[in-house]
Amino acid sequence: MPGMGGSPIQLTNPLVVAIFRHSLFVSSVAWILGLGLAVLLTSTVLRKVYAFNLSDAGLREPRSRTYLRWGFGALWLFDGVLQFQPSMPLGLANDVVAPAAIGSPSWLHALVFSGVGVWNSHPVAFAVGAAWIQVGIGLLLLVSNGAVGRLGAAASVGWASMIWLIGNGAGGIFSPTSSILFGWPGATIFYVAAGAWLVVGNARFTERFARDTTRALSVLLVIGTIVQCLPGREFWHGGNSNALTAMTSFMTKTPQPHWLAWLAQKGGTIAGTMGGGFNLVVVLWLLASAAGLWWSTYRPLRWPVWTLIAGCALMWLVAEDGAIFGGLATDFNSLVPLAILAWCAVPSDQASLPRERRLPKEMRSSTGAVAASFAAAAVVFSLCSMGWASLASAENTFFLAQNGPASQVSGPAASFTLVDQFGSSYRLGEHAGHYTLLTFLDPICWTDCPLMANQLRSVRSALSAGAPLDIVAVAANPYHESLADVRHFIERRGLGTMKDFYFVTDPNLKVVAKVWSTYGISVIMKRTDKMSIHSDFMFIIDPSGHLKWVIPDDPLSNWLGQRSAVSELLSLLHQSGVR
Repeated sequence: MPGMGGSPIQLTNPLVVAIFRHSLFVSSVAWILGLGLAVLLTSTVLRKVYAFNLSDAGLREPRSRTYLRWGFGALWLFDGVLQFQPSMPLGLANDVVAPAAIGSPSWLHALVFSGVGVWNSHPVAFAVGAAWIQVGIGLLLLVSNGAVGRLGAAASVGWASMIWLIGNGAGGIFSPTSSILFGWPGATIFYVAAGAWLVVGNARFTERFARDTTRALSVLLVIGTIVQCLPGREFWHGGNSNALTAMTSFMTKTPQPHWLAWLAQKGGTIAGTMGGGFNLVVVLWLLASAAGLWWSTYRPLRWPVWTLIAGCALMWLVAEDGAIFGGLATDFNSLVPLAILAWCAVPSDQASLPRERRLPKEMRSSTGAVAASFAAAAVVFSLCSMGWASLASAENTFFLAQNGPASQVSGPAASFTLVDQFGSSYRLGEHAGHYTLLTFLDPICWTDCPLMANQLRSVRSALSAGAPLDIVAVAANPYHESLADVRHFIERRGLGTMKDFYFVTDPNLKVVAKVWSTYGISVIMKRTDKMSIHSDFMFIIDPSGHLKWVIPDDPLSNWLGQRSAVSELLSLLHQSGVR
């Protein structure tokens, strides 16, 4: 019942999903097509199209660089497609990002939740932007072997760094339960590394990439081994208390292919049965891979990479449950990009000749230029739209998800005369030319009513001082409707300085109850109850005394819900000319 706390948000709320899909596939596509055509036309005028991908540096691109570019371009492209999931606007920040901050230092916790707050204030705009920027980066890496590709790689470094720090909570490196099997040190840290190598020139890449990357991965695996051995990680336990057993039991509850769930469950069962023995196998795999990778920088060894890749593939299916098949998947998790980076950095492959181009150069150049134009447009559009959104007022997305749309009505608003907080008589609509925002508040409520009061205060502060608006709250408590109760609520909630605000009641309960009934407000309370249970609605009434909008408002118990409700109320008032 409204008045006693909001209901949980449905992540696939049909109204929000419809708004998200329209913005994703209609509005944003129109912008991307327009920007892409402008970029393509400019390139054609400047005669850049027919030289695209045909620079000397691009044609001499080292084979391992080509494969690195393709591998991480495909990952970005797939990650962007995953962002098209309809539950992303409402679910990503609260269900994916926020849990990543558990156990993190206070500075990181504050940073992550600042990001969560920004996303939740503009969930549709940011979900659309996140999807298209990743698609754009992926395409830029896939189709360009020259300067444009390096720009895409630079964008990859920046975007992946932001995701790693805020979206992944620094990859879980501060988490007390982190493990290389569960995503440590964060998938996007490998995107950062790959992007950084793709920014540098061919000569430096050929000289340093294989050796530096292979050694860095070797050190990373040693650190991962140490983390894996810590007793607090619970990998040495047997039975259901084994960390892998517990994790697979949890992950396989999400909808996914039957064969994958079976495989993960079997792996978890084996880990629990073997206890420390299974973890010993994992530790030996990590140490062998680490030692072999380091040694391969001196000797032409390939087995260390294949050992690492085979283990990553197995643990990706078992420990990470395939990553992309259940829940709000946003990427392949860490083991897939780790394997791709290791495979591209095999030292013995660095002397390979550049990959042979089999398509005619005209086709490679023209098709690459077209694809890159629209990919660049997607990146630019995403950055601009997210930047613009962050400066704008909050979306009403969470309000719509919680309450549904406001109802436009047309009919006379029932008039009433009650007593305001000053002890004076107040008649609804008594100020000529003023709109009225009417609601019902329990003077002793500590759940929804304070949130609604905050919304009223925010709405009034967002309007000009001379805005023609009365804000009226009717006391909605049969046992606490006195002026003392009303004044106490006003004082506690900081409403005393709000212009043209009236909290009205009446000594005669029947008079107030008649107003409740007239506006369809259900008020339920026994004398022994702590506060009333009442319907949460707001009404916008025009200066002629006619109802214009009925707004259900079962507020979310946090600031983002208040802000989205404020945005909805302001939008409706602005439509009516109140500013």
